[in-house]
Amino acid sequence: MSSAEEAKVIVPRNFRLLEELERGEKGIGDGTVSYGMDDADDIYMQSWTGTILGPPNTAYEGKIFQLKLFCGKEYPESPPTVRFQTRINMACVNPESGVVEPSLFPMLTNWRREYTMEDILVKLKKEMMTSHNRKLAQPPEGNEEARADPKGPAKCCVM
Repeated sequence: MSSAEEAKVIVPRNFRLLEELERGEKGIGDGTVSYGMDDADDIYMQSWTGTILGPPNTAYEGKIFQLKLFCGKEYPESPPTVRFQTRINMACVNPESGVVEPSLFPMLTNWRREYTMEDILVKLKKEMMTSHNRKLAQPPEGNEEARADPKGPAKCCVM
């Protein structure tokens, strides 16, 4: 098969999500972002949790940010919805809902099928390091309880 023919092969949604799950479970990159499925019984593989460790020398340093990623039936043709559960002050994040606003986060606006959840998390971490975000005052400590999940109570991980 020529490379032009290979480029036309479209991996089915569930195979793509299984690849992402496997990659997420193995651990990726430098360990500062991670992700996995919320519910192993979710046959549609729609609900995911992501984690970003706040980058050093920023207002986010020393914090762990939890996110929800929801891959609808159109994923990967359409981007997932991305919502911070941990409260965060960041230019592309709605301060009330925690939703990453596609209009303020070009990766979601200009979504391409080959982008992955890992790409989103890495890009959000890089966004934390930009000049307009790195020094933004963050919500006070102790305000880390997870946002209410519209599908039910949030699972808390405070020890």
